This record gives sequence, C-alpha cells and structure tokens, in this order.
Amino acid sequence: MRALLSVSDKRGIVELGKGLVALGVELFSTGNTKATLVAAGVPVQSVSELTNFPEILDGRVKTLHPSVHGAILARRDRVTHMQTLAELGIVPIDIVVVNLYPFATTIAKPGVTDEEAIEQIDIGGPAMIRASAKNHADVVPVVSPEDYEAVLAAISSGVVSHELRRELAARAYAHTAQYDAAIAAYLSRGEVFPPVLVASAPKTRTLRYGENPHQLGALYGSFDDRFRVLHGKELSYINILDICAVQELIEEFDPREGVALAIVKHTNPCGVAVAATGVEAWHKAFATDREAPFGGVIALNALVDYALAQAIDEIFSEIIIAPDFAPDALTLLMQKKQRRLVRSTAGISADQHLVVHSIPGGFLVQQPDRELPRGEVWECVTERTPSPTELQALQFAWRVAKHVKSNAIVYTAADRTLGVGAGQMSRVDSARVAVEKAARAGLSLVGSVLASDAFFPFPDGIETAAHAGVTAIVQPGGSVRDADVIAAANRLGIAMICTGRRHFRH
Repeated sequence: MRALLSVSDKRGIVELGKGLVALGVELFSTGNTKATLVAAGVPVQSVSELTNFPEILDGRVKTLHPSVHGAILARRDRVTHMQTLAELGIVPIDIVVVNLYPFATTIAKPGVTDEEAIEQIDIGGPAMIRASAKNHADVVPVVSPEDYEAVLAAISSGVVSHELRRELAARAYAHTAQYDAAIAAYLSRGEVFPPVLVASAPKTRTLRYGENPHQLGALYGSFDDRFRVLHGKELSYINILDICAVQELIEEFDPREGVALAIVKHTNPCGVAVAATGVEAWHKAFATDREAPFGGVIALNALVDYALAQAIDEIFSEIIIAPDFAPDALTLLMQKKQRRLVRSTAGISADQHLVVHSIPGGFLVQQPDRELPRGEVWECVTERTPSPTELQALQFAWRVAKHVKSNAIVYTAADRTLGVGAGQMSRVDSARVAVEKAARAGLSLVGSVLASDAFFPFPDGIETAAHAGVTAIVQPGGSVRDADVIAAANRLGIAMICTGRRHFRH
C-alpha cells in the first residue's frame, strides 16, 4: 500500500506516519509535512519521486501531475484503468491524508493583506482531497486528525469498510466546501448580498433535541468561541436561542452608563435595568415581572459579585451570563446543579453577519438590526417636547423595545422597565397587556414613557397609554392615521417622538 501525506494541520501526523509504516505502508509527502516526518525519524519519500518533476513556482505546483492524480483516481476494478497505470509506470495510491492551507486563520489576523490571504488559497490540496473522496471505494480519504486512530485500526484489521470510506469521503467534501466558502466570503466581502449564498460551519455538537423533545437538533459554527459554560449541564437548543437574544440586548448598553441587567424568557425581555451596582439593577429589573423570570435567562454587562449572586440565588434561573464571576459568587451560584453559568468571552453586536432564516426551497436573508438609537436625529411631532428626563427614558425604552417580539410595547422609567407587552396580534392589546403586568407587579406607570416598535395604526394605543399615566412616547410613525394619533397625543398632553425607523422582531 502507498499513502500520500500533505497536511497543514500537523497534529498527530507523526504518530499516523509511524503507524502506517509499521503496517507496511510506503509513505510519500511534500514540503513541510515531509520535513516533520523526517525530523521524527519516519521513513518517507518525496512526491517528486512519484512525478519525476520538481516542485515549481515556490511550491505552488507540486502535486498537480498525472502520476499523482492517476494513482488516486484509477478504478481498481477496471482493467483498462489498471493497464494504463502499468503502461505509464504509475503505482496506485491507496491512502490520501491531506488538509488545507490555513486560509480562515490567516484572514482572521488583524491587518492581513490580500496578497497574504491569496497565498493561502490551496490548489493541489483540494484536488487531491476531491479525487480521493470521489474514488473512496478504492482510496481512503483522510482530512482530519480526529480520524487517524480509526483509519489505523481499520487498516490494521485488514478491511477498511465501505461505511467508513463513505463517512470519510463525506467529511472530505465538507472540508473542501468549508474551505471554498471561506474564500468566496472573503473575496465577496464588499457585497452585502452576494449572487450566491455561500455558508459553511463545522458541526460543534449534536444537541439533546431541538425546540421540542421529538425534534432533533445540532449546533454548528463558532458559538462556543463567544460563550464558555463554567457550570451546569449542556446547553439546549432553546438555551442557545435565549443566550443570543439576551446578549444582543445587553450590548445595547455601554458599561460606562452603569451596570445593565436583563432578564429574558423565551427570547422576550421581561425586565431590564441600569444602575450603579448589579444588585440595584437586579432588583429594578426583577420588579418588572416577578413571575416570568423563574426558569429564565439573566445577563449583565459587568462582573457578578457576591452580593448580586446572593440576590439572584433567591429564584431559579436557567442561565446567568456575564463577562466574569467573582470566585465567591461562582462558588455560591454553582450550588444549584441545574443552573448554567456562562461567561461571555466576546461581544456579538459588532458581528455584522447576515441573519438567515430557512424557508421551503431556500432562505430569507437580511442584515442584523444593530443600529443604536440616536436621540439627536429624532423628530418631535407634538406640541409638547420631551423633558431631558423623558428623553433619557425614551432612549432607554427604545433600546429595549427593539428586542421585544412584535407587536412590542414597553413602558419604562429612565433606568428600568415597568411593563412589557410582547407578541400580541394588535398593538393596543400589547399596550393593555403591559399595563396589566405592571399592575400585577405593583408598579405605577404614572410619569412613565412608552416605546412602540412600529407605528400606532389608531389613537386607541395612545389613549391606553395616557390612561395609564404615560407622559411621552417614542414610535416610528408612518401610519396613514399619523395625524389622528398625533392629535390624540396633543389632546392628552403627551410628548411624542417619531424616529422614522421601525424595529419589527418576528
């Protein structure tokens, strides 16, 4: 048997080489891979000895040769193929161990140039991988160090099963697909929506189930690079959705404004506050709704200290997310085995990835809704203008409303939510739900402000807000009945801001 080894990821390559040699396999290799094997005392020959042609163009061309690809692609069960190899003096290659140049790692480096990136576009590697995967009935394609042990065991047994060959071939094509996707994304990075949607992400793990136990679920991509589980059982499909939702919300608030704390249930905020300390923020946010947070997700933009941990520990929460935890706080919170503690290791708001939703036959794709509110460009459309305190509260409310499922209505003070109405079929129903929830929580809405994620189609929402005690409203505007809505606000003495931009979240 013959094997060709040419890898960028050299983990385990020496052990694999030694194992193959011990099984009587003749090794051929290229460049740095050969140097690594030789340095470890593994007998290996140069690919040039197969091709009788030297590497040229600074190594750009070394394996693109009939003596390599003929040896890989020849069907062993076709007499004509084997006769052709014999006539040309080509000996079949039975094992191809190849992984590709580190293109993704290269482009992730700050300040990388196009020239540096392009030099990491592998040509010969993908050709060999695809050739060996195509001919997996006769050739064993190996692209991952994680598969070396299984391959050695199979060769040692004398039979590399069809099932293993097919599995390795699938991984090989996935490897080249992911590689090509990274290159395509890099070269088309100036286009918001490229002509072809190219997306690729490695499977991180199989989840216990999807949204419900009868649905299968899996996690793909780099989620684990952003969130590290410090304690608790494995995250579920719904846990991950909630983590992403609450982290995106908490990043609306600059830590320089104070400690921001958000409580989310089923991706909807049920309490948000900003305060000088985590404990203060917790009590304000929790006061918004003392029922929904049980089994919910808590996130903040500051260290969880012991005082906050004691306060949070009074209820059961599925997940607590923070940039860090004080050691004594961590010890206390870890006493509940069912609770997950998660460190947010990298922000997500700066990530301008496209938002993709699968639909039958394709995908819906959009940019993320990440723009922060800027009060100076808002337009006051009423006779009364908001006071500085009201304007501060409106900016707070607007940031929260962005993250509430439509129809979204949020009543707030300048530093805390007071009532949240989410996902109702009519906007006035959301306004009423929020009022009812505030009443159940014992919170007065007198002097509060209101944010609506989209325009008011009728004055009834304004009237409901005024009856509850709202003094100022922020909404996009744009209804055919804007004049009626503004007239109602003027009649009721409410200041109203129109932003000209809605924030639907479906």
